[in-house]
Order: sequence, then C-alpha cells, then structure tokens
Amino acid sequence: MLTVTSVNVNGLRAAAKKGFVEWLAGADADVVCLQEVRAEPGQLAEAVRTPEGWHTVHAPAAAKGRAGVSLYSRQAPERVQIGFGGFDVPGAEEFDASGRYVEIDLPGVTVASLYLPSGEVGTERQEEKERFMAAFLPYLQGLKARAAADGREVVVCGDWNIAHQEADLKNWKANQKSSGFLPEERAWLTRVFAEAAYVDVVRQLHPDVAGPYSWWSYRGRAFDNDAGWRIDYQIATPGLAARAVKAWVERAATHGERWSDHAPVTVVYER
Repeated sequence: MLTVTSVNVNGLRAAAKKGFVEWLAGADADVVCLQEVRAEPGQLAEAVRTPEGWHTVHAPAAAKGRAGVSLYSRQAPERVQIGFGGFDVPGAEEFDASGRYVEIDLPGVTVASLYLPSGEVGTERQEEKERFMAAFLPYLQGLKARAAADGREVVVCGDWNIAHQEADLKNWKANQKSSGFLPEERAWLTRVFAEAAYVDVVRQLHPDVAGPYSWWSYRGRAFDNDAGWRIDYQIATPGLAARAVKAWVERAATHGERWSDHAPVTVVYER
C-alpha cells in the first residue's frame, strides 16, 4: 500500500507547538504533503525540519512569512522539483519562488504538494489566483503526459482553495460570490477533471455525501457546527485513482485539539 496524507498546517512553527510533531510521529503515511508552512527551513526546529525516519523537501516562499510547501517521504526521492516553470507554460515562472508547488518522484509515482492562491474577490489576490490557474492547468496536462511516457502515475495533493460542488461546502448558497466558490473557479476545476483527465480521489470514494469537509474557519462556531469547506484534495491520474481503496479526513475530536484550521486528508492506494 501507498498511504499519502495532505494538510495545510496554517503555519508550521505554530502547528508544531500545538500537536503537529506528535501527530507526525504517529502517522502511518508514506508521504506527507504540507501547505502554508510560512517558514524558512532554518526557522524550523530539527524535529520538524528533518524528523527521524523522513526525507524532507521544503520550498519556502520568497515573500517572508507567506505560503510555503513541504514534502515528507519515508523513501528518498528520485527527483525533486520546486515550482512548475521551465516547461514552456506561459506565466509559470512567476510562481517558481512563491512557495506554492513542489513535487518528488518515488518509484512509479510523482507526488506533489500544492498551495493554490486563496484569492479575494475584487483584489490583486484574485488576479494572482487567476494567473496561477491559467498557468497550472497546462502544466498539469503536460505532467500527466510526461508521467505516462515514463510509466508513472501522479497525485497532486494540497489546498486547492476551490470547493468544486455544492456538496463541498456547508453554506454554499451564501458563498456563490465568494472566492473559492466562484463559477469561474469551479469551471476551472471541472476542466482539471474533464480536459486534463485527473480524478478527485476522495469524491470518487465518497460520491454521495456532504463533504467530508477539510477546513473550518476559526471564527464563530464553524468547527462545532461542521460548517466547513472541502478544499483540500488528492487529485490523481486515473490509473492511480483506480487503486485508491480508502480515504478519510482526520477531523479533530474537539475544537481545542486542532493544530490547524485544516484537517489532514489521507488516501490509501494499492501499489
């Protein structure tokens, strides 16, 4: 089996003080993908930066205290890539130092950690999100083609910051004009599934349920009321998706036990 877990840590230094280290020590995953690390490797304690039993790759953002993605793997990567420029994809180079994408090759599979911009309607942040999406879709298509030529599968894990369907957020009616649930964002994600032919693995295994949500605002009683969003995905090539046998969200038992506003999303794949 190959077990992959993805989680937005909402600041790894803060998460480490609230339970991340203990969670990682007990994790059964073969690969852990982190987003919104918000730290340089040198700012992380050794137990977080290079924990025993793990090979780690950290891709911080050039903008201090923002974004940042990491990958932890039990097996040493055969290849590491930070960013997705250099593949004749217009606009991709803008994000090479943005701390939003890192991928590694393991035997037979490429695993990526993605932190897609969150956006904010009517601001430059939304424009940045749109530019990222415009560059990332053709990259995904090329990645899939290159992997197929090498006999590899792909899974892109992370915080995609888009709820695809009404079932993917509790209060969908009130959020139709909010970044993360805009019609054009949802249409773009549909293109990832239709044109690029990737598969939403968790939805494939849980086709007729609300959620399972992976993010709850710290405001109000969103967590206690399960008023969440499903924006953290494992999106895989069809061959790997067909081998997914189990998927779940590791929702904390109580609000006080959370070490992030997101919860880990885990999928088990047959090798």
